Amino acid sequence: MNNNQPEKLLRVSEVAERLGLRVATIRAWVLHRRIAAVRVGRRAIRIPLSAVVQIIQAGTIPAREERR
Repeated sequence: MNNNQPEKLLRVSEVAERLGLRVATIRAWVLHRRIAAVRVGRRAIRIPLSAVVQIIQAGTIPAREERR
């Protein structure tokens, strides 16, 4: 990522949609610090895109090679 640009921050609902999970699940992850989050103001929570990518990469299971 370019150092001159700030990282893209996503709303909880956007993260839930990208991961196919409920908003409540993402909020619980934030509460239990299973995903990085930024508090903007008193109530708003934003999640860095890199944290979402990290969750996806950590849970990705490589495909099997075909047997011959």
